[in-house]
Amino acid sequence: MPLPVISVAQMRDWEQRTWDAGVVEESVMSNAGQAVAQMALEMTPEGGIILLLAGKGNNGGDARIAAEHLPGRSREVIDASDPVSGLRDFNRALEQSPDLIVDGLFGIGLDRDLDEDHCELVRAINQTQLPVLAVDAPSGLNADTGQPMGAAIQARCTVTLGLPKAGLLKPSADDFVGTLEVAHRIGLIDDLPTSDQLWLRANDLNGMPPTRPPSGHKGAFGHVGIIAGSTGYHGAACLCARGALRARPGLVSVFTPAYQAVAAQLQSPMVHPWNTDVTQPLSSCTALVVGPGLAGPDVPESLRNVVRELWRESASPIIADASALDWLPAGEVPENAIRILTPHPGEAARLLDCEPSEIQRDRLIATRKLAEIHRATIVLKGRHTMIGQGDGPVLVNSTGNSGLGQGGSGDVLAGFLGGFLAQPQFHDRVIQAAAYAVWQHGHAADRLEATGRYWGMDALIDALAGD
Repeated sequence: MPLPVISVAQMRDWEQRTWDAGVVEESVMSNAGQAVAQMALEMTPEGGIILLLAGKGNNGGDARIAAEHLPGRSREVIDASDPVSGLRDFNRALEQSPDLIVDGLFGIGLDRDLDEDHCELVRAINQTQLPVLAVDAPSGLNADTGQPMGAAIQARCTVTLGLPKAGLLKPSADDFVGTLEVAHRIGLIDDLPTSDQLWLRANDLNGMPPTRPPSGHKGAFGHVGIIAGSTGYHGAACLCARGALRARPGLVSVFTPAYQAVAAQLQSPMVHPWNTDVTQPLSSCTALVVGPGLAGPDVPESLRNVVRELWRESASPIIADASALDWLPAGEVPENAIRILTPHPGEAARLLDCEPSEIQRDRLIATRKLAEIHRATIVLKGRHTMIGQGDGPVLVNSTGNSGLGQGGSGDVLAGFLGGFLAQPQFHDRVIQAAAYAVWQHGHAADRLEATGRYWGMDALIDALAGD
């Protein structure tokens, strides 16, 4: 099951219920320290040098325990309970050219701004530009609000303990948290706190996509129709179609005003010019993706009208992306119809008539509002993409990185999702299909980023095939 995203107060209550159940705090700290050590080993080479900064509290204890579980590494624990002497020892230790710094200065209990001495220590750590592994939360970052408190560590990775904390997922926290890893199995009781946000992990997607039956044929795996592409934006239609192919629907068709440019780049998909009668080929589609690349001057009003009519009347699943988001009639969908919107924060702001900053301040509320207005499933893209409906928990994706900040990545995602929803076996598994498409899209980007090489949309599409 996905993990609940919780507040600091909920974490403290969960810990207290654990101690009341007879669990020894030292055993949990030991497990936490070993989890930190495991991540430190993954982030450093054999023979690497690790500096561990230990503050006064439990985070300092976790860092000290981690130091005992670093085979094959040189390590030095710096006592930073006094920030002045800690800074002096830290500067001296930098002469060793360390490979990693472990931040165990402060944890999630910090409830005040750092004093100037601690701010100076934090600034010194950040100025090294060395990789930093934060324990539970980057020191100085409020784990409820995601805001720095005077100063905050800029970590390459954060190992948060037990469950993800809400503040670590705020957009304002992204540059401090880095990659977020959750060390869940540290010995706390199984009676978890509740939350309306759930952290989506790889093992939550076991069985996805489901095994295809041996008797399957292209007629059994659906037909995705893509209404996309225009002059100057034909590449979006091509990327969307290629993303759809990675989900292996039976057929892919593209309906586009930019026929010649799109048809010249695609092989497997069928390509139809919009200026012909598309009624018959559209009617054979079992899911539709509408919107990628429809921003050119040659997009006819007839196309917009068809999209609106399909949205209001079609029984087939429809994924609306990009330009089409601005054409949709609010709330006008058939009962039980599958409708999915995939806005980025700017598009979501237009739909809700507000500023993107307001969307980013509370992405959960924005997801809920959009879902209610459009009677749809919402995929609110971002550093931690949210997948949700008008009620029930909202899933928060754990994969992806800023390498996806390239034109075309959203087109690939829309097509990939459409390719799944065209298949009848996914029509009663909408949230699962959306979760898998989003997670796998981000996971593909993570694997590409780990190579250390530049990559683009061709590589992303290839990587969608999986490990």
